[in-house]
Amino acid sequence: MRKAILALVILLAVTVAWLLPSQREPVVETGTVLRARINADIASSEPGTKRDANTDAVMMHLVEGLVAAREDGTAGPMLASSWTVSPDGRTYRFKLRRGVRFHNGVPLTSADVVWSFHRYLAPGSEWRCKPDLSPGGIAPVVSIKPDGAYGVTIILAHAAPLFLTELARIDCAGTGIIQRQSVGPDGRWRYPVGTGPFRWGSWHHNQYIELLRYKNYRSLPGPPDGNGGGKRALVERVRFMDIPDDAAASAALLRGSVDVLDGLAPEVLANVSGATGIKFTSSPSLDFYCILFQGRDRLLADPRLRRAIALSLDVAALTRVATHGTATPDSSPVPAASPYYGAVERPLVRQNLAEARALARAAGYRGEPIELITSHSPPEMYDDAIIIQAMAREAGINLKIATLDWASQLARYSNGDYQAMVFGFSARLDPSLSFGLLAGDKAQDPRKTWNSPAAIAMLRQSIATADPKARQEIFDRLDQLFRSDAPAVILYNTRRITAMRSTVQGFRSWPAETQRLWNVSLGGKP
Repeated sequence: MRKAILALVILLAVTVAWLLPSQREPVVETGTVLRARINADIASSEPGTKRDANTDAVMMHLVEGLVAAREDGTAGPMLASSWTVSPDGRTYRFKLRRGVRFHNGVPLTSADVVWSFHRYLAPGSEWRCKPDLSPGGIAPVVSIKPDGAYGVTIILAHAAPLFLTELARIDCAGTGIIQRQSVGPDGRWRYPVGTGPFRWGSWHHNQYIELLRYKNYRSLPGPPDGNGGGKRALVERVRFMDIPDDAAASAALLRGSVDVLDGLAPEVLANVSGATGIKFTSSPSLDFYCILFQGRDRLLADPRLRRAIALSLDVAALTRVATHGTATPDSSPVPAASPYYGAVERPLVRQNLAEARALARAAGYRGEPIELITSHSPPEMYDDAIIIQAMAREAGINLKIATLDWASQLARYSNGDYQAMVFGFSARLDPSLSFGLLAGDKAQDPRKTWNSPAAIAMLRQSIATADPKARQEIFDRLDQLFRSDAPAVILYNTRRITAMRSTVQGFRSWPAETQRLWNVSLGGKP
């Protein structure tokens, strides 16, 4: 009898334990779909290659690297539990976390890390960070070798304090480690088989990308921290819905067919403000919007004409009108939210029409038309162009607007095929990376607009220096040279505004911009 009672007690205890929520595994409501908006289709499914901000946001849910960008911009552990750096700063020894499995169930080992790095750095690879980790780059990799099943040793050509920051770059998909089944037997790309909290589901071009909860995800302990820390998939599916039109996106949010509207366009903010069942969050961004100049153009090769365009603009007024007062005017490649935004970076370039006319005349400019490319993605870029055109006209500078779709504009930017272009760069977590968007050898990378040996040398100094005070001094000198050379005109840094249904819980904005849908649930009451 006692044995029967004991057995019954054990059975009841096991049943109750099974029914109660686990402390390790959060409760997930079966069939839940979290719907988030992106304003254009992703560029590809291959991490860190053909990409834009939308592509980055999707990829960071699927793949993880050795390290991840934390909230403060530094690199923290992700697939690597720890690492050591040799006294000369050249050798990094990573220890991998055990028990991590790819989405196809294969355990993560050092061989996967080595294979992924070799693929990223292979000849013909279009991985975004390849130039920086190749000879002549920020942190040239000499060798990548396994150190047992759970250790990896990476040797650099020289010390590079920003090496881990490079690995964590969001635009490089965090150097996500992928499994070999990401490519087919013929070597062609299939889809990302990573280790993230969500796995690849389906891609309906120009409609939506759907990701599925990875039930065997191995989370780091503790709270989330940027792209690192504790991550948990709290919904069965995440659907990134491609809705290019901002008015249509806000209408979809109001009628409940979209749950999260990240990067809310300023001009539709009034449409959803005060609506029942809608709440907001926001954060300053480390991005910047600007005018890029093609320095090899017959007219714009003269820095005096570029400075003339800069001096024709009232940047504060442009920012206020184009972004409906939501952005921060800025004349520096260092964003206002950066800890390196100091006394040198803070002053705005002031409009001076008389000096602008004088510089244009001195450059030999006689009113020839200059094509200014823009797009409606996001719509502020088109508004920027209209305002820039009107302001420049007051200084006698003739800008002709050409409006392209986003894919065409991105291709023209990548090829350096333009005279002038309104463009936006997604957030970079370190000023070296922000300046690196502009400065570089144009013969090697046509995207670069600042082909200045002095700027490139200072950029390399900033990368090779770890001391914050010394880096601030370098950034100050870079900023001063940038304003003199005027390879671009910085306009503003946006504020990332997210509107969401009140049922959404756990969503957090951050200066790196990309929407993070792990640790987000639909548990709230409408």
